[in-house]
Amino acid sequence: MSRASEADIVGVNWGSSNLRAYRIAPDGSVLDEYAAPTGVAGLDRQGMAAAIAALVARWPDHGPIYASGMIGSNIGWVEAPYASAPAGLREVADAAIAASIGGTPVRIVPGIACRRLFDDAPDIMRGEEVELLGLAATLYRDGVAALPGTHTKWVRLENGRIADFFTAMSGEIYDRLTMQGLLASIVEGDAFDGPAFQAGVAAGRSRRLGLGTTLFGARARVIRGELERADSASYIRGLLIGAEVADALDACPDLADRPVPLIGNEPLSRLYASALASAGVETRLVGSRDACLQGFRALHEATCG
Repeated sequence: MSRASEADIVGVNWGSSNLRAYRIAPDGSVLDEYAAPTGVAGLDRQGMAAAIAALVARWPDHGPIYASGMIGSNIGWVEAPYASAPAGLREVADAAIAASIGGTPVRIVPGIACRRLFDDAPDIMRGEEVELLGLAATLYRDGVAALPGTHTKWVRLENGRIADFFTAMSGEIYDRLTMQGLLASIVEGDAFDGPAFQAGVAAGRSRRLGLGTTLFGARARVIRGELERADSASYIRGLLIGAEVADALDACPDLADRPVPLIGNEPLSRLYASALASAGVETRLVGSRDACLQGFRALHEATCG
C-alpha cells in the first residue's frame, strides 16, 4: 500500500438537500463527521465553494476529498458522466472527475447507469454507488442488495461489481401522499410493523388491483371504519413496499437464495425486512454510514493503486 493510500481522506455525500462529510482513517473508521442542510439544489457556485471552505476550515490538514451524489449532476459543480454497468471500483475510480471547488481540489465520484437485464430499460443512480462499493469491499460481493429510501435501489452485485439495478419511487410517493392531498386527511402518526402493515404488504404483493386503486381504497377503509386512522400510514406504506417486493421478486427470481443486505435508514429497513420475510426472503441490515465510509476508503485506494 502506498503512502498516499494510507492518508486520512474526506468523503462527502452531497445530495440535493443535505451535505454529510466524514474524515476517514486508513482502516475505514470515522475520525470526525459534519452535516449541514447545504444541498446543491439550494446553492449557486459561490454557495458550493463556501460549503467546501467550511470543511477545509474544520479539517485544515485534510487529505484527498471525494464527493459523491448530486454535486456531480447537472445541477452540481460539474457533471460527472455516469459509469456504465457492470461497474466496480476500477471503473468508478477511473470515471471520477478532478475538479477545483473554490480553489480546493475535489474528486467527484460519478454515478452509474445500466440497462436492466430483465427488461432492457435504462436506470441510473448517483450517490448510492459508494455504499454499494463499500458493501462489496467488506461483506457481500454476489447477489441482490437493496437500499431502502426515497428512491429505493434493488441492485445485483456480481464479483464485487454493480451488474444492474432498478429504482422504485415508493418512498417519495409515500411522503407526498401522506403530507398533502386526499390521503393526508386520513393519516395519523407514523408507519410501523403490525397487522395493518402486513395487510398492506399482502395487498400490494398480490397485484389484484393497481396501486392507483388500492391507494384510494385506503381512504375508503378509514371512512367506512374498516381501518383505524392510527393504522392508515402503516397500511399505505405496506401497499407501496408490497408492490415493490413483487417487482423485486419478478426482476430477481433468485432473490430468496441468500440473505439480502438492506442498506439505509434502520426503521425503514426494518419495514422492508418484515415485508421480505413475508415473501420468504431473509435479510441483513447494514448501516448506511458504515457502507459509505468503506466505499470512500475503497475508492481512494483504487485511485492511488
